[in-house]
Amino acid sequence: MKDNLDIFFRRKPALMLIALKKISRARYGSVLAKEVDCTYSHAVKILQILEKLGLVMFEKKGRVKLIKLTKRGEEIADNIESIRRVIG
Repeated sequence: MKDNLDIFFRRKPALMLIALKKISRARYGSVLAKEVDCTYSHAVKILQILEKLGLVMFEKKGRVKLIKLTKRGEEIADNIESIRRVIG
């Protein structure tokens, strides 16, 4: 098993929230996809779901969309990180 996190959470969405939390500035979708090791199209699908849940928001800068955690997203990312630390 790659990580004990897989037992409790879907790996890619959890890693995306944690990655967004680690650096407080907004991120590009392509950079985030590389960080969590998935394709850009898969990352976009996950991010759209996270947006519907109110965990991330998109900020349009010219032709580029930047991704930021919402307050609720930060809280959930904190909790996922806490669980990850406890389970090792």
